[in-house]
Amino acid sequence: MMRSDQWKLWGVVVATVLSIWYLYPSVRYYTLTPAQRQALPAGDLAKLRKQAVHLGLDLQGGMHLVLEVDKSRLNTEEAKDAVDRAMEVLRRRIDEFGVAEPLIQREGEERIAIQLPGLTDRQRAMDLIGKTALLEFKLVRTTDEGRNAWNRIDAFLSAKGVATAAGLDTSMRRAPLSAHFTDIDNPAFVRQEDLATVRQLLATAGIDSVIPPDSQLLWSSPEQGSRGLTGQRLYLVKRDPEMTGGSIATATAQVGLDQSNPGSWGVSMTMTPKGRADFARVTGNNVNRNMAIVLDGEASSAPVIRERIPNGNASITGNFNVETAKDLSIVLRAGALPAPVHIIEERSVGPSLGSDSIRQGLMAGLVGTLLVIVFMAVYYQLSGLIAIVAMLLNTMYVIATLAGFGATLTLPGIAGLVLTVGMAVDANVLIFERIREELRNQRSVRQSVEMGYDRAFRTILDANLTTLISAMFLFQFGTGPIKGFAVTLSIGLIANMFTAVLFTRMIFDFMLSRGKTDRLSI
Repeated sequence: MMRSDQWKLWGVVVATVLSIWYLYPSVRYYTLTPAQRQALPAGDLAKLRKQAVHLGLDLQGGMHLVLEVDKSRLNTEEAKDAVDRAMEVLRRRIDEFGVAEPLIQREGEERIAIQLPGLTDRQRAMDLIGKTALLEFKLVRTTDEGRNAWNRIDAFLSAKGVATAAGLDTSMRRAPLSAHFTDIDNPAFVRQEDLATVRQLLATAGIDSVIPPDSQLLWSSPEQGSRGLTGQRLYLVKRDPEMTGGSIATATAQVGLDQSNPGSWGVSMTMTPKGRADFARVTGNNVNRNMAIVLDGEASSAPVIRERIPNGNASITGNFNVETAKDLSIVLRAGALPAPVHIIEERSVGPSLGSDSIRQGLMAGLVGTLLVIVFMAVYYQLSGLIAIVAMLLNTMYVIATLAGFGATLTLPGIAGLVLTVGMAVDANVLIFERIREELRNQRSVRQSVEMGYDRAFRTILDANLTTLISAMFLFQFGTGPIKGFAVTLSIGLIANMFTAVLFTRMIFDFMLSRGKTDRLSI
């Protein structure tokens, strides 16, 4: 072999070895049986899944969501980039949630489309994504202030005859609201069976006029009261927060934060340096008062401030399990959404549908490839077999590159792969036809091969380059499925140039270097 051909050989060898290296995790992961996956340690399985080729929503199933950002309460300046900021927050949440290769993209002025491949827990995903995660620290009004507010509300409701209209007992008509409290402190506990009635009473028009303007009413999350009753607490809190979730540096799910319930889960939070200073000031000025930790307008807990807290540590306790606590810690670390989001479209893609897509895509690819192999072998004989090997190498290089760069293979991506196979065959057909033309012109086999490759190179380069430019524009301006197609096509075009011009030329040069050749099987 000539020295000039050695670098070609080494290039092919290195490319092939690297491809096998990057493909091995994919082959191993997707050939594991359910029992084998169960037996693998969680860390090893996660590492193997990360190294394998990622499959898109259409191939492995998952969830598709369309969100609408509610900008109605934002001013003009805040509304300008509300959707972009919401996308960044959602991206951080989903990344920490552990979904491989999620797709998050903007649709129109106020909508965001999200694809979560491999995720089938509908409710958990919707809770994670849809939660605004607006965290506020608000002072709870004193017991006397709370009782005065309940009395004013009772007097207002009685004067309006709301109790009579609601069909309440005579004993309740003088105190329509507080009669439903198991105690009249602040917070007041409302039993589960009375919640609907109390909420109806508090929805009475004009009731805000009897609540102090610097205060507001907040409900707690469902809990169990001191008498074993299930219900919720009604808080009267200061309207303006003392601090917000922007002061949170880290949040971690942890068990045993609630001393009254040692086995329960909660979220431990650490403040930023500025947050620690503010928290120390707020707690120092309000010793022996309750501080409500408000998440999305709901008081998760309201611990008593026993002393000044200089270290900036706080916690959220309540009705959490390990999963909900972890999800809450994720959304707190990712930050609050700039505005509420509403899920306007939700679609689940089952794993069986993904399996059908894979099977049908592979079947189409295999049938098409088999027909091409038969044609090339019959029409171009030995040269056709060389082109077939180049085509198989091309396919292997494309899939290995997708695995190496952590790209996602989608159904349109499979279409792009099939297209690159066709273009790889087309490149070899161009070369072979040019070689045939030179042979018909009575040139030697060596001259025909050299001139055939030289004449075909410009055509192959032009075709691949123009297609690559088109693929780049598809990637830049297209949506998710189009981008998947563009990525696979781009990688395939580069692999085409490598295999058609480098690999097959190396094989022909090797055959001709063995001695005088009077005939070429083409």
